[in-house]
Amino acid sequence: MQERKRVEESIENDARLAGFTDDPDTLFELAREGESVDGDIERELRRFSDTIAQLETEMLLSGENDARSAIVTIHPGAGGTESQDWAEMLLRMYLRWAERKGMQTVITDRLEGEGAGIKSATFEVNGVNAYGLLQSEIGVHRLVRISPFDANARRHTSFASVFVYPQVDEEIKIDIRQDDLRIDTFRSSGAGGQHVNMTDSAVRITHFPTGIVVQCQNERSQHKNRDSAFKQLRARLYEFEMEKKREETRKTEASKLDINFGSQIRNYVLAPYRMVKDLRTRLSAGDVDRVLDGDLDDFIHAWLVWRKTGKTAGPSGGPDEAE
Repeated sequence: MQERKRVEESIENDARLAGFTDDPDTLFELAREGESVDGDIERELRRFSDTIAQLETEMLLSGENDARSAIVTIHPGAGGTESQDWAEMLLRMYLRWAERKGMQTVITDRLEGEGAGIKSATFEVNGVNAYGLLQSEIGVHRLVRISPFDANARRHTSFASVFVYPQVDEEIKIDIRQDDLRIDTFRSSGAGGQHVNMTDSAVRITHFPTGIVVQCQNERSQHKNRDSAFKQLRARLYEFEMEKKREETRKTEASKLDINFGSQIRNYVLAPYRMVKDLRTRLSAGDVDRVLDGDLDDFIHAWLVWRKTGKTAGPSGGPDEAE
C-alpha cells in the first residue's frame, strides 16, 4: 500500500507539472491581448517554483530507508530546567512540522521534567519519507536566549539531542532472542487517567547484547504498550546493524557523544539577535518563530543537497558561531 501511494503521488505530480506548463501559456496569451493578469502570472510561477522545490526534495531521498516512517527520540543536555524546556520546544517543533506535512504522530514515551520541560520523549512520525526527511535533524541542537527561569534575566545556552530511526516493517526479519531481553512493567508517570496511574501498564524492554533500552507508557493497555515497545526495539536494532555497515558510522556516533559545546548541528539564537543557522549547510533564517513553529523545509532541503553534493547554502562563518 505504501508503494502504491508513492506511485500514485508520482502520477499526480506529473499531471500537476503538465498543468503548470499549460496555465502560464494561457495567462501570457491573455496578457498579450491586453488583459490585466500580472497577479495571476505571479501566483502561478510561485506555485510552480514551490512544486519544483518539493519534487527536488523527493528526488534527493534515494536512501534505502528514506521512504519509511520514523521514530524520533529527544534528550536534553546538561543544564537542568533550561535544557529540559528546550527539549520540549524541539518536541513541539517536530510535531508541528509533521502536522504541516500531513503526517500522523504518536508520542509513545514522555518523561516530564522537574519544574518545566521534558527529560526525554519518543514519538512516531508515520508518513511517506518521514525518515528520509528527519535524518537532517540527527545531532545536537543549541539554543541561546534570555532565560525565562532566571530572575536576573541573564542569557543562557541550552543543548538537546535528536536521534531518528527508521520504522521497520514486518517484511524485514529482526532476530530477537527472548534470553537477550529483560521486560519490566511499571506505573505510568504521565497523564492518562486513574487506570493508567494505578496499574503497571507501562513497559520497558532492555536488550542486553546492545544495551538498547526502549519504553512505552502512552496506552492504557499493557499489551499495546508492549507491542509499541517491541516496534521501537526492532527499529533500533535494525538501525544498529545498518550503522555498523556504513562508513559514516564514526561521524554519526561522534555527533551523539556530547550534548555540549562544539558538537551542535544547528544554532537557534533568540538573544541578542534572532537567527537560526545550520552549521553543516551554512543556511540561516531570521524568522526564528516560524522555524520553531515547524517550518523546517528549507533546512531539510539544504541538508539533502549538502548530503548529495557537498554544496552549502552560503559562505561559512556568522555571528552565531562566535556566541
